[in-house]
Amino acid sequence: MKKDEPPFDFPDTLEGFEYAFNEKGQLRHIKTGEPFVFNYREDLHRWNQKRYEALGEIITRYVYELLESDCNLKKISIPVDATESEPKSFIFMSEDALTNPQKLMVLIHGSGVVRAGQWARRLIINEDLDSGTQIPFIKRAVDEGYGVIVLNPNENYIEVEKQKMHKQSSSDGTDEPAGKRERKDKVSKETKKRRDFYEKYRNPQKEKEMMQLFIRENGSPEEHAVYVWDHFIAQAAAENVFFVAHSYGGLAFVELMIQREADVKSKVTAVALTDSVHNVWHQEAGKSIREWMRENCCNWVSSSEPLDTSVESMLPDCPRVSAESTSTYITCPTREHEDILDHRLQTVKSENRREQKRRHRPSRAHFVEELPVHLQVLRGSLRSQEQLAEADPDAALAPDQARGAVSAQPPAAPARCPQPPGPH
Repeated sequence: MKKDEPPFDFPDTLEGFEYAFNEKGQLRHIKTGEPFVFNYREDLHRWNQKRYEALGEIITRYVYELLESDCNLKKISIPVDATESEPKSFIFMSEDALTNPQKLMVLIHGSGVVRAGQWARRLIINEDLDSGTQIPFIKRAVDEGYGVIVLNPNENYIEVEKQKMHKQSSSDGTDEPAGKRERKDKVSKETKKRRDFYEKYRNPQKEKEMMQLFIRENGSPEEHAVYVWDHFIAQAAAENVFFVAHSYGGLAFVELMIQREADVKSKVTAVALTDSVHNVWHQEAGKSIREWMRENCCNWVSSSEPLDTSVESMLPDCPRVSAESTSTYITCPTREHEDILDHRLQTVKSENRREQKRRHRPSRAHFVEELPVHLQVLRGSLRSQEQLAEADPDAALAPDQARGAVSAQPPAAPARCPQPPGPH
């Protein structure tokens, strides 16, 4: 017997959902103390998913508030010259992001539903705030004297409800052009698909039809990275800029390099990637970019091999090393791990005019030693997620996985990322 699908009418606060984050940063039910339950109503997967997404939007706003209140970051609207009526996005920056003369940390998350300050929504909901957000890294970065800029590459448009069209061009369909009739036939087929889906329920809920209004010069993660570089990072006083990019964020960084190669090489000291989905062939990165990446980047990827074991790659770019995790979900940066701090990455090879300055610049080794993003790469939290998946196959799955996530390649002999050729 068909069921009545409940209305998509969800609370707009954590309290309304009867959930709260405890002192450990874990999301727990206020009354029972239990973790979040995805299958709140049996046999109503679509409703459960909508409920999960509604909770996710609340958590996104909650993380934004923490970035301002706990991390003391400023919310900066973009485009910087936006009119009052046009769609806008925003990033977050520390007070000294543009004025710190020494070092600046730039964080880029992956694709999907995650927004500024998050690595993975699923980890925030099922694990804790420290595992799923960038907040521990931001606090450590600020404590160690870094300026910080947090990008928001998935905030590319705003959604508005489509206005219903009452005007009809003709009451007789035979007078319509053939092309228009074909389009109507296509719409009819799509309508039939929706109707067939709704027949699962006796009283299905109709969703509003929305249209997307893209944000000027920020309509994609790649556009966003270039825009923030041009209007903020390139204007920063810091002599040493460091990037930490997860998943699709790595692709966005490579695209930034392609479009601003000379500027990036002159300003960026090192790049830490985690499960980056970049592809230097598909993105048509030139030889000079690939050589720079081999010397200045390192990519921690999903693998069952011991942490930091070299992982074979078919791409001629940066070294790939094991994150010691078999999870295909994500391998995002997390908390401290002493082994990672031992990495000493090779010093930047700059243009000749920068050779004398280089003596006074901290090397990539110093960056990693001080790095607030210690890249444990989910040794604890990812294993917890794997255990969760084994225990409950229907556990909440956030739709924020990377586009075309990279799977682990067969491992090679143990090796570390490149060592500097000499003392610094």
